[in-house]
Amino acid sequence: MRNRFGEINLVLGVMLVTALLSACAPKQKPRELDFEEKIASDTILPQDPNMIRTSQGARALDLETPLRCYVNWKTQEMITSIPYNVKAFNLVRNGKNDMLPRFEVTGFTFSTMPAEKAMYKLTKEAGIKLVAKDAPYASISAENLRGELSEVIGMIADAAEIYYSYDADRKTLTLSRKANFSLFVPKSRPIILALLDVLRGSGITDMTTDWSDYSVTFDADFELRNKINKLVNSFEDNPTLIAFDVKVFRIYPYGKQDVEWQNLLQTFEFGTIKTTKTGVIGRSLTTSNDLNISTLRSFLGQQALVVPVAEGKFVVPNLWFARFDIGKCSARDSIETDLSVLAKASLEHNNRIFSDITLEATNGEITQFKVRSRIGENFMIIGIPNQIFDKNSAKSETVVFMVPRIIRTMKSSKPIQNNL
Repeated sequence: MRNRFGEINLVLGVMLVTALLSACAPKQKPRELDFEEKIASDTILPQDPNMIRTSQGARALDLETPLRCYVNWKTQEMITSIPYNVKAFNLVRNGKNDMLPRFEVTGFTFSTMPAEKAMYKLTKEAGIKLVAKDAPYASISAENLRGELSEVIGMIADAAEIYYSYDADRKTLTLSRKANFSLFVPKSRPIILALLDVLRGSGITDMTTDWSDYSVTFDADFELRNKINKLVNSFEDNPTLIAFDVKVFRIYPYGKQDVEWQNLLQTFEFGTIKTTKTGVIGRSLTTSNDLNISTLRSFLGQQALVVPVAEGKFVVPNLWFARFDIGKCSARDSIETDLSVLAKASLEHNNRIFSDITLEATNGEITQFKVRSRIGENFMIIGIPNQIFDKNSAKSETVVFMVPRIIRTMKSSKPIQNNL
């Protein structure tokens, strides 16, 4: 028994010593995560069901809806005129940008160097801290630059097409590819809608419109800023705006058969349909006003259930590119919510309108048509299978009906009426 108790005591003693040694030993540092592991640990994937999102109702709030999502199909003016004050245009850069220290630069030279490195070389002697938010930037060269520090920094920034801002309190110069701007426009709804549609056509979706002072705030790189300046300058020449009234239908044929569009030729007089053109998907038809919203719905109602999806308007400055998102004017649960109409239009001789129309969804272009029409004519796109949006919608189609109108602008000092 003594030997047994002795063995037990020995085992307990060994365990106690081991525990004390473990407590006294330095703890091993955890392995540091590599770069990709850090990103994965800090990122919440969009498909995470536990991710907290803004409520759907709040996201659907859109101040443009009263102006954008209504069309008076009974009394459409094909040609209208709007006065505007060209001096009301003003593109202003936002944010803090203090005066740079007044240093004289003489003979500053560098060869094929990224802009941020050239800036660092220039500002180091002035004791200015440099922050390059989205470097690297373009590589540039310069020889014997002279002038005040602000002038030389401006020349380098312009050459590399980047923006800079200076914080005097922190003595920090910050570089970035984009800056925040506010564009103030005349108090004219067609003009501000045209500018909004051009911005969306340029891929800008994150912008804020202030309808009290008719301004649009957005981030822009050099290319977009120059494009906006070019558009603003074009108003010196009283440009023409082309407005498109749009109606989108979804049709469910009775008996799950294809709609017989050939029957249009029996329902309407010959010549009502001016032209047809086949795209990658669907067809475009140019028609006289005998085939309008009312008569089209009557024709379709004989073969299919007609479900209105959305209606609205967008404005395209002559020779510019604009975008109309169907989802802005449709029900939130519509399968066409992610559908957009992109248009580039120009006014030609004898009041002919040349329109380059593209239908696009979130996963890419659906189809595209070049349409030439006269004032007073309509055009529509038919034969877009809804299986593009929903695989369970066999034989169902989406129809896009469009009416182009002309808005002529005139420089004036008179008060401007806010109607479209």
